[in-house]
Amino acid sequence: MLAEARDPDPLASVAPWKPPIAEKDRKDPGIHSRRRGLRYQRQASNQKSCFFGVETTPKLVWEDWDLGREFTKTLVLKNVYSKMQKLHIRSPVSKFFSISIPQTAYLSPGTSLSIPVIFRPLKRCEYDDIIEFQGGKGNFQIRLHAIPPCPTLEVPESVMLPLCAVQHSSQTHFQLKNVSKLKAFFQWDCPAQFQLYPEQGLLKPGQECHITVIFRPQEALVYQQQAYCRFGEEGNNPDSLCAVLLQGLAKYPYLQLRNSSGKEEEDHGDPVLHFGSVGVGQSLCKHFEIFNPSPVNVSFCLSCLPAVAPMYESEFSCDVSRGEVAPGESLQVLVTYFPAVVDAVSVEYLTLKYSGSISETRLKLIGKCIERRSAVKTVELFNSSHVEAIYQWDIDCANSVFSILPANGTVPAQSHITLRAVYTPTHPMGHHRRVACLTLHREPVFLDLIGTCHSELQQPAILKPEHLVLYKLHWIHRQHSSDSVSALQQGHDANVDQEREHLFVEKQSNKKTYSGAAISTTPMEEFYQVCSGCVDPPSSSSLSSSPHVSIVPSELLFNHKMTSSSFTSSASQSVSITNHTTGKLSLIWTVTQKSSFSISPSSCVLAPLKSTSFQVTYVPKQLNTLHGAQLECFAYYKDSPDKRQQLLCLPWCVTVRVIGHSFQLGKEHFTPICSLKPHQVVFPALGGVFYRTVLLKNNGDLPLTFCQDHGSNCPLAESMPILPSCGVVPPGNHQILTLRAIPTEDSPKQGLSVTLQLNAAKFTKELTVISVVEKPHVFLESGSSLYFHPTAVGSQTQCSHHIRNLSRLPLRFQWSIPESDQELISVKPDAGELHPNESSVQIWSFSPLSEKMYTIKPTLTFWPLQSDESNKSHLTIEVVGMGSKGFIEAEKAVLDFGDTLIGSCRSFEVPLVNNSPCPVSFHLSVQQMLTDTCPSYDSETEQSALQLDFERGNIASRSTMLLRSTFRPCRQAQYVWTFSYQTLNTSGFVSCPPQALCEVRAKAVFPTLQVIDGYSCGSVGRVSKVHLWKLFSLESLNDHLLCSPSPTELTFRTPTKHSLRSCPSTFTKAIVDFNFSSAALNSDPTHFLLMLHNPGSVPVDWAFLFPEDQQIELEYWSVTGEFSSNELCQMKVQDNQLFRVSPRSGTLLPGQKRAVNFSYSHDFVGTDRLPVVLKLSHGREILLNFQGMTAEKEKTHLHFASTQHVFTSVAIGDCSPPRQIYELHSGGGVPVHYEVDTAALEQLQVDNFNHPVLRCLNPKGEILPGKTALLEWIFSPLEAKMYHMDVPINIQDSEPTLLRFDGCGLDSPTLGSSKIYASNSKTTVHCVQKVPFPGQLLFLSEDSIFLGNIPVCSPSSRILFLTNVSHTDTVQYLWELPQHGYQQVVQIYPEQGRLHPGECDLCVLTFTPSDYPTIYQLDLVCQVTAEAALARYHKALHHWEEEKQKQQDEFTITDKKLPERRVFIDKQPVAAPARKGPPLRKYKTLPPICSSSSSETVGSLYTRQTRTEQQLQREKAKEWRRPEAPQPALLHLNITAHSYGLLEYLTHFPDQYNKLLRNLPLNRTQQCLRNSASTSLSAGPSVSIHNSERDILQNTITPLLRDILDDSAFIKSLTLCYKPAIYRPTQISSTNSRNIPTPPCSPTQPISCSTSTPQPNGIVERKEAAGCSENKPRMQTTLKSKHAPADVCQVILMNTFQNLMMEAVRGELVLTAHPHTVTPPPLAVRSRQMSRAVTDEDQQTLKSHNPPK
Repeated sequence: MLAEARDPDPLASVAPWKPPIAEKDRKDPGIHSRRRGLRYQRQASNQKSCFFGVETTPKLVWEDWDLGREFTKTLVLKNVYSKMQKLHIRSPVSKFFSISIPQTAYLSPGTSLSIPVIFRPLKRCEYDDIIEFQGGKGNFQIRLHAIPPCPTLEVPESVMLPLCAVQHSSQTHFQLKNVSKLKAFFQWDCPAQFQLYPEQGLLKPGQECHITVIFRPQEALVYQQQAYCRFGEEGNNPDSLCAVLLQGLAKYPYLQLRNSSGKEEEDHGDPVLHFGSVGVGQSLCKHFEIFNPSPVNVSFCLSCLPAVAPMYESEFSCDVSRGEVAPGESLQVLVTYFPAVVDAVSVEYLTLKYSGSISETRLKLIGKCIERRSAVKTVELFNSSHVEAIYQWDIDCANSVFSILPANGTVPAQSHITLRAVYTPTHPMGHHRRVACLTLHREPVFLDLIGTCHSELQQPAILKPEHLVLYKLHWIHRQHSSDSVSALQQGHDANVDQEREHLFVEKQSNKKTYSGAAISTTPMEEFYQVCSGCVDPPSSSSLSSSPHVSIVPSELLFNHKMTSSSFTSSASQSVSITNHTTGKLSLIWTVTQKSSFSISPSSCVLAPLKSTSFQVTYVPKQLNTLHGAQLECFAYYKDSPDKRQQLLCLPWCVTVRVIGHSFQLGKEHFTPICSLKPHQVVFPALGGVFYRTVLLKNNGDLPLTFCQDHGSNCPLAESMPILPSCGVVPPGNHQILTLRAIPTEDSPKQGLSVTLQLNAAKFTKELTVISVVEKPHVFLESGSSLYFHPTAVGSQTQCSHHIRNLSRLPLRFQWSIPESDQELISVKPDAGELHPNESSVQIWSFSPLSEKMYTIKPTLTFWPLQSDESNKSHLTIEVVGMGSKGFIEAEKAVLDFGDTLIGSCRSFEVPLVNNSPCPVSFHLSVQQMLTDTCPSYDSETEQSALQLDFERGNIASRSTMLLRSTFRPCRQAQYVWTFSYQTLNTSGFVSCPPQALCEVRAKAVFPTLQVIDGYSCGSVGRVSKVHLWKLFSLESLNDHLLCSPSPTELTFRTPTKHSLRSCPSTFTKAIVDFNFSSAALNSDPTHFLLMLHNPGSVPVDWAFLFPEDQQIELEYWSVTGEFSSNELCQMKVQDNQLFRVSPRSGTLLPGQKRAVNFSYSHDFVGTDRLPVVLKLSHGREILLNFQGMTAEKEKTHLHFASTQHVFTSVAIGDCSPPRQIYELHSGGGVPVHYEVDTAALEQLQVDNFNHPVLRCLNPKGEILPGKTALLEWIFSPLEAKMYHMDVPINIQDSEPTLLRFDGCGLDSPTLGSSKIYASNSKTTVHCVQKVPFPGQLLFLSEDSIFLGNIPVCSPSSRILFLTNVSHTDTVQYLWELPQHGYQQVVQIYPEQGRLHPGECDLCVLTFTPSDYPTIYQLDLVCQVTAEAALARYHKALHHWEEEKQKQQDEFTITDKKLPERRVFIDKQPVAAPARKGPPLRKYKTLPPICSSSSSETVGSLYTRQTRTEQQLQREKAKEWRRPEAPQPALLHLNITAHSYGLLEYLTHFPDQYNKLLRNLPLNRTQQCLRNSASTSLSAGPSVSIHNSERDILQNTITPLLRDILDDSAFIKSLTLCYKPAIYRPTQISSTNSRNIPTPPCSPTQPISCSTSTPQPNGIVERKEAAGCSENKPRMQTTLKSKHAPADVCQVILMNTFQNLMMEAVRGELVLTAHPHTVTPPPLAVRSRQMSRAVTDEDQQTLKSHNPPK
């Protein structure tokens, strides 16, 4: 995806010229994607155009250009005209474009002219100008356009993140590339669940950047959110935007604990890990697994459940405390058991925790200790921080009775490690040592180690942890009472003091309280005292109190300063130990044989308040190396007969650090490979004692010694000791050093240098120490004034204010607001801490009480955090605010969001505008109202379908907020919501009554579908559209589709496989039958094409679901049971695909149409059925019962779409009830002879007082295969009621069929009713086809013509248009005109024609009803054939006939080598008898089963059949059949009309009577037939004229009429007739009674004379009427002769109108053109001409009546 930006800098030119296109800021707020536009401009500039014979490019575009340069493009003009052209050239108007060419140019034919166009830009913007050319035929312009370069970034459209666990993270990468020639600054803005790194940057032209996307989900959801990248040339204000769709999927994590031993032991659902019995001092390791069955990586933390007695250490250790497990993987964890107490059972629990888990998983650890061997304890060292911790125990494990392994190392963040504490005593006594654990950049922690050693002779009191507690309480009491412990050692009063001491200790131990006054030192201070050689009670010493025991010096250096050139192998130094107590102490040194340092004496007794010296000797056991140690000495009261007294004063331990080297003279010392971090140490800028730590790490393979170099002359450096000041660091280990300083104002600000000497040589490491006292300084970054924008009264406004600590001191601050103004303003936080250089954001709130201006002055007080509050500083700021009144309103009063699909959701935004000067806090309320809904709707109980993203909010002043709302409709109705709001005060409560905002409307709809047209082809190609709608019950289907779906139909909103049965159950009660009619076996498939239309406003997804589409596919082994007959039939239909629907599914947009093909194959004899479900997604579900019938070829079959028919209602007492039609369709392969059982009709007549209620005019007949016969009925009710008549129809060689006819008798209709008979059969066929079906070449303008109510013998005309919609094929058409009985009532001109591609032809349809009232439903068929197919047919036929004639004329030579002659066949061979239908098997059909009694018979028949088939195949290869003509496509035209008798029509339609032409033939034969038939209705149907007699009459009368029309004298006499007499009202009124003929009372069929064109039809009939009336009276003859010219005028006018329409269609006449005015002659002239013409006509008339004798 490419994103491109425009340069926003407009062109500011001082010249008077201005570009045609205004130079505007090109900043776009949305996503830019102009690469397509630039490509289009390039293509447009490269394309050639022709202007008045000059070929050139219409546009020149400059894209890549810079300022200060010239850019030239060449414009080429070419003369493509055959003559020379002269062009006048007008140069560009602006100064930025210029051309160097004369103003006039001449172009010869075929020559070209090149014009260089120079572009000189001055600023980066768009330029636009033109070059105008003027030729002899016109002007044209060439556009000059320069586009400024702009930065363009290329980013992917979407980025898919790896699958991630909830509350975990995953990441991926993508490339961000600058594809432009400008540098681009970018900045990302992404949602909370995603993070992009880097967030911003600068890309040079063509440079790529690697963007990392981190995904941190908090819920198990599918995340699809846009990350926006703002970019541009300026880094401070990127003006363009592009987006990347970030997609991520989150899953819940899950971990399981598995025991690797294979035993599934559980304790209340938790797994158990048994260690069995383990000896004391020994260890046992076992494993368990952490398995991850989830699809995501899971990070976990494994911790021990805290015990009830936290004083005792854990006996289980785990090597894994945290980690990550991949999906489907497992992690093996090692657990070690260290038992410490004999015969004790140890039980602990390991807890498995991980983010995103719902519950915790625990593992039970259990083990038993069986014996005691060594004193080993485990220690857990926890790191609760978020960074790795570096630790070191201040103990020499090799020279102490206690050892902690490992003594130094690291602890991961938020984890712990297990250490081993080992007690190896060398003297029978009690041991106690308080060991410090140093942590880098942290306070040290202390561990009290106690142990007791017994011998055979000496068994001191056993020290326990509770004794340590008693010792602390004893020392607290000693500090409070200020009594000396020596009182316990003096005189006979000691027992009293001891009892008092014990009472106090017991009392304090029972209370479990500690005095806070005695705790006065920090851990660092205690560590400093220990390193200085002083031993104090733990956490209870003070500088004022003296220690119990002290040692001086605490550090010894051997051989670090050589005074002689010789090397001495031994050196001794002394240390002094002082007893500060009043009791006698025993001193015992810990002696190690392997140590290079020894001390003498190793033990002694020290009197009270005395000192003694010891000699420390360095005897190296190895030369040329380094040594170091920490020697320890334990002191305890010597003579104490009471063990309780010994327990109150635990032994003390003093240490001395010693280092030395054994390098001989001339030997080079080890070169240290170490690091000292950090190099600079900064102490707080306050007065007092502070400590800092640094790390000295030995990175080499040799030991490293260090000591502080005191050779510096700076006294301040001497005041900064390093603890410890000397020591040895083993290879790969580290030493944590502690610095102690007291900052002063005199210290240099650049810092002091502290030096460490390494390896007793010239190697040093320096530390820069900064220890300076500073004053606190706070800076107000936002200034000393704070302004609030106008605020609504009762509400609250907030703004931020920044304060910054510019000193190196952590400060504490507090705001002070006057008490009178505390209701107006407030600040959060009002107090807090500020670290050095930290900036704090202060949120000020302003709540005005009235509409006025406020000015308030609060004060800021601050002081150092690590000092008392005596030294405070103050700052004052000014706060200014104003109270006002606020209101909001909607941008539009009424919002209509259209239609929404029910079951879906739709989001829209409602703009809310705040035009007040202050922000407004509001609360929204929505009231829902439904229109056009069902009565079951209850507005109080039903939840609102509209959900707001927020109901409370705040709108800034003079701004607009978009209120996002989500509409989730649940019922079909028109939703109306009324929005109102209430303003909120500071407390969040409403402060005013509801005020109306706007009204929002939306409509919830279901998807709808309608069938608007149908088309049939194949075996049912001649089925009319009316019959098609009945077969498929399309009216019922459309009604069902317009209804709302039931809740059960919405069980599955989309097509889903939901059933295990082969006949899935349906969820609808709407059932429609789709009858595919019937045809003979192996006939062409039946095809019905239905045009589906989406009349709704939402897209509709539709699908026709066959049973196999709804059935869940199962494995073969899971299918059990037998299949029913219905299931077997359905399997046969589906396996052979007898029913097909194409396409089965699709999507229709609103107003879109789509044709669907339904086909049925006639492959098996019998009736086939298949239930198919029409499913509209989120809408209706309708069951369609597909039914098709295949008949045997040699058997007759009548297909009935329905055995029930409803006649049109007829009024009782009607002397001429209308003739009605019922259709019979032959669906077999042979003609069908039928006969209506008249016995049922006779019985019906007898039951109705011998009145013929129902008569059939043609009860017998024969129907050809695939044709339709029309049964003519006359329904004449006797009473006003509903008649139900069952009439059997006998079919030859078949069972009779019983038909039910229903008809209703009506009372006599009232005068003037517009509709006499109400039709009970509702059939709706659309009259206009708007969309052609696939493959349709010819398009009919109307598919159905409704002529309405017309009188008998009254012709009606309609105009139709035939359009060839093909762009390549020429078609021929031919109309098939049906005959109603023996009379042709419909004529079409022209009956046949030829249409080129895209051509349109006009057809005139003339309908002349018979002389008996009839209800017409005619189906006209138009055959359409492509000329290309006909040409191919004629070509193949000609070739076939030539070959046939050639073989008939040739000789036959008997020669085996010659090829065999081909057999020519004119007709299609008769197919073999068809089988009834194949047997069925599961899923597929079985082969035919022959009815044979033995296997041998079957084998012989199979062999003979195979030979026969082989012979037939050989003969078939010789055959050459006659080519068949292409089957024409059929178009159907439905004509509906209802004719009435003249008197009846005049009675009920008097206003329409004189508007219609009545064609009344008065033929003698017809008159006689009418007179004979008018005697009585009960006499039965009249006798019709035989075919032979009709032919004689036609052949005789037709040439006579043609001769009369060809007679010029007759034509001239017609023109001389006296016309005005015809139109006189007096004559019409006088002869009105004679002119209206008596309507016949019997359905006599008149004889019709066929004519080729409709033009002479009226003339022929009028002349025939005149010829048959010679023997009538003179008055009647005169009247009829007067009517003839009127009919001729009508025909002339009609032909004229048709000719005008044809010319208009062909484009020869413009009907909308302005009419031409013709000035008529003066009135006098016209009168003379009229009188002369009348005189001439009278003379001619007299001559014709009085011929000369």
